Amino acid sequence: MKKYLFATAMALCLGTSAQAEGTLNLYVWADSISPALIEKFSKENDVKVNVDGYTSNEDLLTKLQAGSSGYDIATPSQHFLRVMIDQGLLENYGANKLASYGNIDERWRNQWWDENQEYSIPLAYGTAGFAVNISLYKGPTDSFKYFFEPEGELKGKIAMLSYPDEVIGAAQLYLGVPFCTEDQAEMKKVLDLLMAQKPSVAAYSSDNIATRLSSGEVSAHFWWDGEELKNRTGGAPLAFAMTKEGLVGWLDSMVIPKGAPNQANAIKFIEFMSTPENATEQMNFYAHSSPMKLVQDKVKYTKEMAPELYPDVPVQFSRTCSPAAQDLVTRVWTQLLQ
Repeated sequence: MKKYLFATAMALCLGTSAQAEGTLNLYVWADSISPALIEKFSKENDVKVNVDGYTSNEDLLTKLQAGSSGYDIATPSQHFLRVMIDQGLLENYGANKLASYGNIDERWRNQWWDENQEYSIPLAYGTAGFAVNISLYKGPTDSFKYFFEPEGELKGKIAMLSYPDEVIGAAQLYLGVPFCTEDQAEMKKVLDLLMAQKPSVAAYSSDNIATRLSSGEVSAHFWWDGEELKNRTGGAPLAFAMTKEGLVGWLDSMVIPKGAPNQANAIKFIEFMSTPENATEQMNFYAHSSPMKLVQDKVKYTKEMAPELYPDVPVQFSRTCSPAAQDLVTRVWTQLLQ
């Protein structure tokens, strides 16, 4: 029996080693990584890169909590990154000792979601708010009032995301309710606002947003800055609202899930994506802001071309909430969708 167990263990080790030489499995935000960069990395390192996509931090967290995901890199947003570190779901790969660390814009280093920068290297950041089809809606967009309390041509013609994460945050900004509040009365205000809005909501969906908005199915949709930007510069009649109450901020980072089978290749990929040249290519593809040092004369989305990425209103980043506060968010969303 001992010989059998030893032989089995050796076979598993050899199998993992062989796999690590030429494979990398990514589980990242859908359509977020430049295909050109994936191809370039694959050729330079003789590594087969497999990419799966998700559309919510909640989906990623559930996958990692289940264990043995088989993924080597994921890209959670800052507040979920903190949760994943606290729950022991990520590898400490000594990110602060990599060349990548030196390429991070200083304002994004050692933030509260990874104080010692041991578990993550940032990839992209941006904001969430609402976008409008300007051929259908020509009214004001300088407040969340027009989205959460729609009137006239917006009645019945708005859409939300399918998850509460940034939507609840935007409602809190509008109402002046603190993020991560544990006050039930304050969260009752959020629920009342969303319930009053509900008759005007055509869909609660995080999929096919560009089609829904550009086709005229809806006139306004909760969305992300870079996604609106890509479609606007592609010819769609869209605009991203700069709401005076502020926007909800997010920052996604490259992490290595616990027990990832190809950790050496994961670190190679993180280093590869973090060079100024490749970070610039990634920003030009993704159309979200980069937290890395860039080759400035090669940046496509300048302030003149992409004002969405350079907001002149306050930006408040989603926080990691206490269990009590998170439970209130879940309860509000559950009641809303009943």
